[in-house]
Amino acid sequence: MIDLKEKIINACKSLQLETINNLKSEMDDGQKTANEYGLPKDRYDSFRTQLLRKRDMFAQQLAKANEQIELLERIDPEKECHNVEFGAVVMTNKQNLFISISLGKVPVEKDVFYAISPAVPIYKVMEGKKEGEEFNFNNVTYIIEKIQ
Repeated sequence: MIDLKEKIINACKSLQLETINNLKSEMDDGQKTANEYGLPKDRYDSFRTQLLRKRDMFAQQLAKANEQIELLERIDPEKECHNVEFGAVVMTNKQNLFISISLGKVPVEKDVFYAISPAVPIYKVMEGKKEGEEFNFNNVTYIIEKIQ
């Protein structure tokens, strides 16, 4: 079972690294376009400023993506969780969840896990619950079948 958690973590890291690479590429493209455009043509020329703002926006997203990968690095794949908490793999009768960072759908072999952050509403409802317990979210009853 620890092997499964490690596979989920690695799949999440892979998705996050792909996001990081895309953001770096967008930042580089924005800087390159701004450099090719040159200095503003007059004081009313805002095109270069827009290009640099776009680059800065991608830089902020990149910083957040790097923080997210650091959070993934902190999860110990060998730690067994006995209740719903950060780093837990939660299997319910409806879906499989991985409490980590908000990544959404993460395919792992033939299963699908949803990587969610502790800040999302469904986590708040199931936080601290144990195997066999149930919780209700959006008028749907979930039964926790397994936690690891």
